[in-house]
Amino acid sequence: MIDTSGKSLSVGQSGTLSLDLKEKVVQAIKTVYDPEIPVDVYELGLIYEINVFPINNIFVLMTLTSPSCPSAEVIPSEVEQKIKAIEGVNDVKIELTFDPPYSQDMMSEAAKLELGFM
Repeated sequence: MIDTSGKSLSVGQSGTLSLDLKEKVVQAIKTVYDPEIPVDVYELGLIYEINVFPINNIFVLMTLTSPSCPSAEVIPSEVEQKIKAIEGVNDVKIELTFDPPYSQDMMSEAAKLELGFM
């Protein structure tokens, strides 16, 4: 089923529209926090790209606040685990990049407000 915005939607067992897989991925990522910052990695702007490929393979291009981040192994691994836990997801690939370098400008307004930058 396609809504007027062009997003593909699925119909759940109850007959109501459910979130599409990409939205479920975003919601899962929003449960991952940088241990040093009380804001989730999505709102921090660490997620550059999310792609859903055929047979529900997920690709996420992300960064960290710095290349020397002490949580460099933990955060991407947690993002991968949270996405794999979504029903229907087949395979997940997380790619780290530092191009472009992370800056506070990438944060959402909610994150900036939470951290006192607004």
